[in-house]
Amino acid sequence: MPPDRSKRARNPIVVIGNAIFTLLILLVIGGGGVMVFGKFRFEAPGPLQADKVVHIRSGVGVLDIAEILQREGVIDEHKLIFAGGVFAMKAGAHLKSGEYLFPKRASVRDVVETMVEGKVVQHLVSIPEGLTSEQIAVRLLDNAILSGTIRETPREGSMLPNSYNFRRGDTRELAIQRMQQAQQQLLKEVWERRSRDLPLRTPEQLIILASIIEKETGRPEERTRVAAVFVNRLRQKMRLQTDPTVIYGLAPGKGTLGRPLSRADLERPTPYNTYVIDALPPGPIANPGRASIEAAANPARTKELFFVADGSGGHAFSETYEQHLRHVARLRAIEQGGAPETPRAAPRAAPQAEPAPKAAPKARSKSDPAQQKQ
Repeated sequence: MPPDRSKRARNPIVVIGNAIFTLLILLVIGGGGVMVFGKFRFEAPGPLQADKVVHIRSGVGVLDIAEILQREGVIDEHKLIFAGGVFAMKAGAHLKSGEYLFPKRASVRDVVETMVEGKVVQHLVSIPEGLTSEQIAVRLLDNAILSGTIRETPREGSMLPNSYNFRRGDTRELAIQRMQQAQQQLLKEVWERRSRDLPLRTPEQLIILASIIEKETGRPEERTRVAAVFVNRLRQKMRLQTDPTVIYGLAPGKGTLGRPLSRADLERPTPYNTYVIDALPPGPIANPGRASIEAAANPARTKELFFVADGSGGHAFSETYEQHLRHVARLRAIEQGGAPETPRAAPRAAPQAEPAPKAAPKARSKSDPAQQKQ
């Protein structure tokens, strides 16, 4: 027979203490098991069968995020695994809102780390060269990725057209600031390594010339030659006589007239009409891209003073007015489907006292707004 328990062992305090100790041991063992299970589930592959983009709104709590992720199928039904993992990693205050691309079979740990690091989806927003500031503002307002309003149309020629990455919800004002900063940085670099004999006094004049080049040709190989024509004319005190400046003077910021230019348009005085004014117009007529800014700063070394459309999408360049007339006759013959004729008289251009850089509106490559590079 077992010996009788001592009175001390039968003491209620001892009995309660033993029970508590046993319970603590069970809790430790159970808690350890839960932690092992939780760690396993936290790092196990998730239920996603394919990559998925999920938008986490700003201002939501951890459990709300867990519910969104569960609803989108990023995590399974155990939301507490997500919440517990966030607590264990002390990441509650570091979860960032935004649009996330979660990869196939992403674990809960992967999801939390992605949100802590703020690896949001980047959307490419492309702004073509040669648009006016008003046209760029319209494009930004039409873009559903960006948010907010535009307080005022940016100064003409102040933005650098390019492709930029933005997060969903970035403001349109931020987009404008980034384009302006990019242009300022580029302009500073290009101005410092410009040709020293340019007839341009300020970086602003460089942008004005670059904007005209941008609107005159879309062919990369022609930009420096077009730049040379205008620079040579500036050196010789000749009027630039370029259609895009006439269009801008008639419809500032619009980019096009919606109709072909007329002879009356060329004679109508505006601050931008380079058939009427001397030298450069008072400001840019568009937002030029990098290539046109580079071309304006370092034009080709030629003596060319004229260019006209060649009928194939490019231009024919000339050093003399006689050569230019032959190119005009060839273009008109192509347009009429016949053989070129030797012109007897100069085609309609600006004042007869000085030669024109290009022919009359019908012979020009840019007179029809539908043909302009947008």
